[in-house]
Amino acid sequence: MKRISAAVITAAAVFALAQPTTALAAGSASSWTAPSCARVTGDGAVTFTRDDGAHLTPTSAPLKPTSYTFGLVALDTPNTLLATRNSELQRSTDAGCTWTRIATLDAGLTHLTAAPGGRAFAWERNGGYLARVDGKKVTPLTAPTTAIMGLGTDRSRPGHLRLAGGDGVLYDSTDAGASWQRVGTPAFEAGTGVYTVAFDPADLDHAVAGGMVRGGAVTTDGGATWTASTGLTGAGSPANLFDAVVSPASSSVVYALGLDLAQATPDSPAEGRHLYRSSDGGRTFTKVVDDSAETKLTNGTLLAPSPVDPDVLYFEYGTYFQGYGTDLFRFDAATGKVTRTHNPYDGISAIAFNPAQPKVMYLGLEEVRVD
Repeated sequence: MKRISAAVITAAAVFALAQPTTALAAGSASSWTAPSCARVTGDGAVTFTRDDGAHLTPTSAPLKPTSYTFGLVALDTPNTLLATRNSELQRSTDAGCTWTRIATLDAGLTHLTAAPGGRAFAWERNGGYLARVDGKKVTPLTAPTTAIMGLGTDRSRPGHLRLAGGDGVLYDSTDAGASWQRVGTPAFEAGTGVYTVAFDPADLDHAVAGGMVRGGAVTTDGGATWTASTGLTGAGSPANLFDAVVSPASSSVVYALGLDLAQATPDSPAEGRHLYRSSDGGRTFTKVVDDSAETKLTNGTLLAPSPVDPDVLYFEYGTYFQGYGTDLFRFDAATGKVTRTHNPYDGISAIAFNPAQPKVMYLGLEEVRVD
């Protein structure tokens, strides 16, 4: 039995795209330090690892059921992170060693997107909740759509952000979310369900959308035009693209989670479910990992690309069923190998990286068991 994720509920020139080395500016990264603690103080929602999950730093308190930590970001304020556990907004100012609650949000399963100036935006996937976080201050915002499917911020232009609605249409704001303007056209034809829209951390005009049956689509002009992605199926058959993420280390590299509907049968070894990789910004994809007994994939598998190596992707599988726990996988495109570590938690809902020492990974944890 696999864990049900919120993502379930709810002319072939290669792109010449910018290739940043990290999602945060170099100056802010140099001001960060690695966490110095041997134990994380807080409610157990966040921990960190220095060895790809082989060892997790213990927490001062066990995570209580039922808890999901879907939001987790490192800010450009030195040593400051934000996390959301259910409706609680938490903050750490010592590189993840100590966590305190700073606010209660008006939504349960909120995601976070970091922005310049120590700011972040909290938003609900497939919902309309949106808020701006400045320090300890939370400012509710009016979203231009009732179904937010993705949100991106401009690292070089404070106050500029973009989000995607349930039909794949993009909306632009230049005043930190106070007002919005619709831009571009829908990513897919009318009536197509949209699972996600992933924005490039280096370029808001570059985004990859995932749709029901229609597969994927990519834009490099802010949604004015969209190009259908290829390679998700063997012969152009329909596909679901559940999630996508643009590598912070190279805008040309996109990872995606999808379902080849022609293979979605019980007699297919992977039942059609695969991880894909694109090296041209999302125009064409290649299968790199299949769902199997060794590398379990769900429709809501978490994807977390390395901020410094475009060949490396982390993903996870977790479930409370029969006390299984969680596998944290590391895929290396250079070798094609997948390695795995295991921990006893029910799941990992979010992953962030220390800007100064990306080997330090912060993990947003789940506890869903109800005894």
